[in-house]
Amino acid sequence: MAERRAEPTAARPCSGDELPEVGPDGVGIEATWAVLRDALLPSAFPTDHPRYLAFVGGSPAPAAIIADAALSAAAVYGGSELEAGAVVTAERAAMRWLCEVVGYPDSAHGTFVSGGSLANLSALVAARHGRVATDGRAPHVIVAGASAHSSVRSAAAIMGCEVVWAGSPDHPLDRADVADVLSTLDRRDVVAVVATAGATNTGAVDRLEEISELCQERGVWLHVDAAYGGAAMLASSHRKQFAGIERADSITIDPHKWLFTPFDCAAVLYLNPELALAAHRQRAAYLDVVNEADGDNPADYAAHLSRRARGVPVWASLVANGTAAHVDAVEQCLALAAHAVKEIDAAEHLELAGDPHLSVVLFHRVGWSREQYESWSAAARRGGFALVTPTLYGEHHVLRLCFVNPLTTTADIDLVLESLECDAPLS
Repeated sequence: MAERRAEPTAARPCSGDELPEVGPDGVGIEATWAVLRDALLPSAFPTDHPRYLAFVGGSPAPAAIIADAALSAAAVYGGSELEAGAVVTAERAAMRWLCEVVGYPDSAHGTFVSGGSLANLSALVAARHGRVATDGRAPHVIVAGASAHSSVRSAAAIMGCEVVWAGSPDHPLDRADVADVLSTLDRRDVVAVVATAGATNTGAVDRLEEISELCQERGVWLHVDAAYGGAAMLASSHRKQFAGIERADSITIDPHKWLFTPFDCAAVLYLNPELALAAHRQRAAYLDVVNEADGDNPADYAAHLSRRARGVPVWASLVANGTAAHVDAVEQCLALAAHAVKEIDAAEHLELAGDPHLSVVLFHRVGWSREQYESWSAAARRGGFALVTPTLYGEHHVLRLCFVNPLTTTADIDLVLESLECDAPLS
């Protein structure tokens, strides 16, 4: 689906002195492009580099990149079908595919937003909409697993809610964890339960089947944050881990992570999209022509109005490469993680930290301190060798590898692991 990026050069620092001043007289497009090309972009470590193994990167397919660039050049506004025409039809097709991947029925729907943070916020707003008790009290508690993404806490703050944490950050959330918390709360106060399908730090998938059963029994909205891990549902070897996700009231998946789409593109999916539409459709006199038209408007399903048609790059990649190529790419990433586990297990200077999950591998460099991890990581980034960063697992500092680029090779992995053999940080 893509070509491997050329080997990187050392990261080039860019100071403010190199940038033209913003002022009344412009420098022209050619001079601006030269600065962008020669100063700004070389200072970044691209997320599609095969040894970008920190955080959750992305490896966009060429067809998705072309579509993304074309949207800007064509000045497409993606909020309504009135303005975007068949562009919305293409987005709808991409959304339908995602709904099928998670096992949602034909009636399910959603929209593409800027990232998982906005997707999670939008889902939680929909979960709370219209729920006011007879005494005027609105739900104000979000129950979330301890490994939930940081955006859940941010969403709660925006909504004026509190988060009650369940379970442990280093282990998948299960029914008992959620039941223990719900037993202490009035159901009328609960906005939603948030489970995670692919924890950002560890890759772990919560016990979705038993949690979804509990939420249905208690009448509580279940939101599943599968921003990173949702793509693994394409892999038959891992699909069973996600059993029960099809019962969730809403789901977040980020195509800009592991579905080969440029930044920024996330999807929020709803089992009952009418609830989301009621929560999010904006109303004003100038919007009457849009709202009264017989169309399906992407702006109506999340906390946004102005938007790029972010689903078109997803659609373009699916059409150009086929769904089978996306399955193969995800499987390749999982195979890379398995190779890393095997090599770490065999190396005397390395030690796995906990059980690996999906395409995330946590491990120790035996004998290293936090300062040594940080020094090695900074040197590797500076030299353009790799982007691998330390994190915390339990109380221990470890290194974390996350494989979402199918163009990464086993040779790349071996290079990174071999560079850790010396006691001195990489130079």
